[in-house]
Amino acid sequence: MINRMKIIFSLAMLVSIVACSSKPQPIAPKPAEPNAGRYQQQTDSIPERLPTYLEMTDPTPQTEQLSRGGNKPYQLFGQHYTPLVQVLDHDEVGMASWYGNKFHGHLTSNGETYNMFAMTAAHKTLPLPSYVKVTNLDNMKSAIVRVNDRGPFHRDRIIDLSYSAAHKLDMLKQGTARVQLQLLQSPAMLAAAQTPEQCFIQVFASADSKKLNQLQHQLKQQQLPSEIRPAEGIYRLLVGPTTNKQQAQQWLQHLRRNDYPSAYYFDSHWCS
Repeated sequence: MINRMKIIFSLAMLVSIVACSSKPQPIAPKPAEPNAGRYQQQTDSIPERLPTYLEMTDPTPQTEQLSRGGNKPYQLFGQHYTPLVQVLDHDEVGMASWYGNKFHGHLTSNGETYNMFAMTAAHKTLPLPSYVKVTNLDNMKSAIVRVNDRGPFHRDRIIDLSYSAAHKLDMLKQGTARVQLQLLQSPAMLAAAQTPEQCFIQVFASADSKKLNQLQHQLKQQQLPSEIRPAEGIYRLLVGPTTNKQQAQQWLQHLRRNDYPSAYYFDSHWCS
C-alpha cells in the first residue's frame, strides 16, 4: 500500500513538472512599424488608369526655399540619415523604384500631399524640395522630378518615383530600373545665387566730372572705396559698396564730420 502511494505521488509530481515546462513563454513584442496604421492598403498597387501626357510633363526646375519639414537628421530602421541641405552638386547611380495607390493622398515628408500623377520623387537625403533629372540607363529615357519626400528605405534603391515619372521612364513593367540622378536645382543654389544688397553713400553730385575725379582721389587717400556713376546729365560720387550696415553707418558719420555734411544713404531702404 505504501509503495502504491509512492508511485501515485511520483506520477503526480512528474505531470506537474511537464505541465510547467510546456507553459508558453511570453514573446517579446516586435518593434512597431513607423507607419503602422497610417495607410488603408497593406501593399502598394497600380492605379486603374494611365497618366496623361500633361501629367508626365517635366516640371520647370525652380530655386525654392528649404522646406520646414523633412530636412533635419533622422533615424529609421537603425540607420541615421543627414539631409544634404547645403548641396550644390549631386550625381548618383543606383536602382529606382516607384510608389502609387497606397501612398496617394497622404502627406509627404515636407508636409505636401502625395499625388502619384505628379512628377515627384522621394530621396533619403537630397534637400526638400529639389529638382533632379532621372535617366533610365536601360533605355536612356529621362524625366525631371521634384523631390518632396523621404525614401525609399531599401538598401539597394536610391530614389522612389511617382507613378507618372515611372511611366515616363518606362519602368512600370519591371518595377525597378537602374538610373542616374543629376541635381538641377536645390535651396542652397538659391542662397548662392542671391547676392547681398550693396549700400552706397552719396557724397557729391555735379555735372563737372573733373571735379568729381579730384574728390574721388581725396576719398581714396582716406581709404574709402568709391565710384562715379552717371545719371541724367550729372555724375554722382558714391562711397561704397558695402554689405555691412554697421560699416555704412561709420562711413556716413565720418563723411559728415569732415568735408561732406550733406552726405546721405543713396538707398536708405537698405542702408539704414
